[in-house]
Amino acid sequence: MELLTSTLTDRKPGLSGGSLVGLAAVIALLYFGRVFFITITVAIILAFILDPVVDFFMRLRAPRGLASFLTCSFALLIVYFGALVFYTQTAGLLADLPAYSQRINELVDSVVSRLENTEKSLSEIMTPKRQRDARAAQQPPPPPPPTKASKRRSAEPPLMLPPPVQEVRIQQEREPITATLYNYLRSFYDVLLMASFVPFLVYFMLSWRDHLRRSFLQLFAGPDRMVAGKSWEGIADMARAYVVGNFLLGILISVASTIVFWGANLPFPLLIGPVSSFLSLIPYVGLPLALAPPFFAMLPIYPKIGAYIVIGSAVSMFHLLALNLFYPKLVGARVHLNPLAVTISLMFWATLWGGAGLVLGIPITAGIKAVCDNVRSLEPYGKLLGD
Repeated sequence: MELLTSTLTDRKPGLSGGSLVGLAAVIALLYFGRVFFITITVAIILAFILDPVVDFFMRLRAPRGLASFLTCSFALLIVYFGALVFYTQTAGLLADLPAYSQRINELVDSVVSRLENTEKSLSEIMTPKRQRDARAAQQPPPPPPPTKASKRRSAEPPLMLPPPVQEVRIQQEREPITATLYNYLRSFYDVLLMASFVPFLVYFMLSWRDHLRRSFLQLFAGPDRMVAGKSWEGIADMARAYVVGNFLLGILISVASTIVFWGANLPFPLLIGPVSSFLSLIPYVGLPLALAPPFFAMLPIYPKIGAYIVIGSAVSMFHLLALNLFYPKLVGARVHLNPLAVTISLMFWATLWGGAGLVLGIPITAGIKAVCDNVRSLEPYGKLLGD
């Protein structure tokens, strides 16, 4: 009895009250400071991706500061030219918006009329005949034909009634245009402000990498320092494998999709091809998102449903091939997350960070797993997340 009592007394709970309070505080901090943490996370991932390019320039005898500057400059040039192509295609699409809006209105009217006819047919089927006859009998009879007296009364001038008393309504003062625009753009201001810090954060993370790594490792002592170093490398390898693998996969699907859309004479294939391809890489909701751009581009030129079936089948085939054939080889070999962990992590990060959580949820969870795999006390959690 004493042995059992001592055993129950010495058993420690998995999560104490203080741990739960700390976990809740961390989740609240991630939610209310989501713009800041999303910016930092994106900058860290980009720094891990561009670090091998900095090492390449350093092998050419360039100092780290200059190598980091050249790497960031080349990355910004790639983003600029990509945005220029995207802007050119988008400008042409905006010029053709009247044709798209007319086609959308026609489709909406057609759908509404079909729904009304279907509802009427169902009502006639579901309503018994005696109820329909009763309703017809309750309708007022048609008005009688006009007589000479009614025509004479209609010819007489109408009586002049006093004007109705108009209610005096106190109109509320409208906000000035500047205040309205400020309220509309305020939601985008924080995002644009934080996004402007990303190039500088990436540059400083690359140019000060050795100092940051050395200072980070000095926070630990003895064997923990080696564990921290392995965790650093594990997160870096995972980030490069995940992002670069998804980027290469998106480029591959973009080329195939653009060729198919160009062969089908779809407008703006250089825009809808890459957009559809990279949208298909979003977990779980990628396929319906990937179908939206080509279907929208087809509205003014393909009225029949057969063309939509062909294009939808091609996009679905590319999505399934990428997900089942190329993704395990380019990305899955380094991530090692089981489907349940991926699903729960996407739900969790999407709840905290919205659309950005869907994009960053998997690399963040894989980074947490990389830390758990290198820390002995956290290895069970790494196995729980693993495949």
